[in-house]
Amino acid sequence: MRADERRQVILAALRAGTVEVVEVSALAARTGASEMTVRRDLDALAATGLVRRVHGGAVAALPGAVEVPFAERARDATGAKRRIAAAAAAMVDDGEAVVLDSGTTAVEVARALRGRPVTVMPLSVHAARVLLDDPVTRVLLPGGEPRPGELALVGPLTLASLRALRFDVALLSPCGFDTTAGLTAVDLADAQVKQEAAAAARRVLVAADGGKWGQVALARVFPADTAHAVLTDATAPAPDRAELQERGVTVRVC
Repeated sequence: MRADERRQVILAALRAGTVEVVEVSALAARTGASEMTVRRDLDALAATGLVRRVHGGAVAALPGAVEVPFAERARDATGAKRRIAAAAAAMVDDGEAVVLDSGTTAVEVARALRGRPVTVMPLSVHAARVLLDDPVTRVLLPGGEPRPGELALVGPLTLASLRALRFDVALLSPCGFDTTAGLTAVDLADAQVKQEAAAAARRVLVAADGGKWGQVALARVFPADTAHAVLTDATAPAPDRAELQERGVTVRVC
């Protein structure tokens, strides 16, 4: 098993939530590598900030450092995500070009945009699948490497696609949203894609249900007040919503 494959096994064990600590001995048995090799893998992951070394193994470094699997997130707050998605789609005018982030909320936005005379560049295979057979919506597919499970497109080909185009709207759905830390993402490459998407658009809309407010993941995307509008639900903290509005950001409770 290659080093990158072993490290995915380590992160998958933490994502599963069945154990708080991944132990060196258990990982060695699971991957077929020596305990010394596993320790080097844990040290490498600790250097990226994804895990924290403890006696005999490692734990997730931050609450938002290990990504919850896509399928599990897709079952959370579905009603709120659909309302947010409908509101986001309503803020896109016919004829506009939209770059659509990865994530479960973005998939709901893709569904809300079906049948609309707009141009959409989805940044995940999940969202692209929703739109590909739509006879009305124009779909642009970026290059890039799909991240396992998440199927978010990342890497130099994705960045080059974003830099080659201009959009009316960037619809972003971060892993964490905090008035101080701003938008954050678990994956470093995904954070870079989000930054480029925002830079390529005239308007930046952020879709963040209340469960994401106050959450901070590893990689910072940009400050909270970079967004032109934030779409959320009533569970988002009222003081934080008010603070954002005072900073000039439109906050819509869906």
